[in-house]
Amino acid sequence: MKKLSILILLFLSVSCDDIIEVPDISNEIVTILAPTDGVTISATSITFNWNAVADAENYRLQIATPTFAEAQQIITDSLTTQLNLNIDLEAGAYQWRIRAENSEYQTAFSTQSFTVQ
Repeated sequence: MKKLSILILLFLSVSCDDIIEVPDISNEIVTILAPTDGVTISATSITFNWNAVADAENYRLQIATPTFAEAQQIITDSLTTQLNLNIDLEAGAYQWRIRAENSEYQTAFSTQSFTVQ
């Protein structure tokens, strides 16, 4: 009985955070592949691509027109587990940003501006 009591006390003294530690990704950077900064795209169906971040569970993609600082409209705020997302856009100036997330941490946004003709 004494061994069981010690085992129970030991188990209770260990929190879930001690058992399952979530990796801190906050200093990582999401590398944008396309569309890159300053590009002009003639198609209206745009595929947004980025590189994976180790230990990320998902990615938050946001698009604004014309920029986030002067946003007339937030076009999308999407959460995905994929490394690309296809979105149809009308002609105009846009800015997009992407960040990696897990259950405890997130990276800073990586941001690029582009134009659709």
